[in-house]
Amino acid sequence: MIEIQSLVKKYGEKIAVDHLDLRIDSGVFFTFLGPNGAGKTTTMKIMSGLLRPTSGTVLIDGIDVLWDPVRAKHRIGYIPDHPFLYGKLTGWEFLHFVGGLYRMTRKSVLDQGSELLNIFDLSSESNRLIDGYSHGMRQRLAFAACFLHDPKVVIIDEPWVGLDPRNIRTAIDFLRKQTQRGVTIFMSTHTLDIAEEIAERIGIIHKGRLIYNGTMDSLRRGSREKNLEEIFLGLTE
Repeated sequence: MIEIQSLVKKYGEKIAVDHLDLRIDSGVFFTFLGPNGAGKTTTMKIMSGLLRPTSGTVLIDGIDVLWDPVRAKHRIGYIPDHPFLYGKLTGWEFLHFVGGLYRMTRKSVLDQGSELLNIFDLSSESNRLIDGYSHGMRQRLAFAACFLHDPKVVIIDEPWVGLDPRNIRTAIDFLRKQTQRGVTIFMSTHTLDIAEEIAERIGIIHKGRLIYNGTMDSLRRGSREKNLEEIFLGLTE
C-alpha cells in the first residue's frame, strides 16, 4: 500500500532524507520513530504530496504521489503535527468543507461526519465555532476530518499533543479498528510507550537514514535492552 523507493530530500547542502527505501502492506500499523530533525516530518510531507522530493518516488496504492497527486490524495488521510483549522467555521462547516475537497455528497458527509463526531465526542460541540475549541477538541476534529472520506492510507504526525488519557485511548482503539478494516496507518510519535504498545512494525530514522525496520520482537532480540526507550536511545546516540 505504501512503497518508498530511494527517497532523497535536500535543503541546499543539508540532506534531510537520505535514500530511504520502505514498503508497507495494507492494514499494517507502522510507527516511525526518530530524534528531532531525523527526517520524519519531511518524509511524511513528501508522502502526503506537500513537499517535492529531490529524487526518488513514493507510491500510494500503486499511484505515484508526485506525478498523479489528485488520485493519490483521494486515498490518503493526513494529520500534521499542528493541524490548521478555520476558526470562523463550526465543526460541521469544517467537515462539509473537507468533504467538498474530496467531492463527497452531502449525504455522505452527514452520515460519515455524524459517526465520527460521535466517536470523538464532538457531537454536542459541532455547531460551535472552532475558535472556541480547546486544543484537544481541535485535535479530535482533525481526526474526524482525516477519516471523513474513508482513506486507504493515513499519515499521522505526532497525534497525541493536547489529548488527555481518555481521548488517547479512544484514538488508539479507533486506529486499531481501522487497520482491521485494511487501512494502513503510518504514524510518527515521540511517545515511545504508546509506540511499543500499538505498533505492528517500527521504523527508526536517524540523520535521514532508516536504521531499523521490523517488528518490536525482532528489535528486542537484536538488543541487550528490552525496553523500547533504552533501545531507541542506544541506536540514536
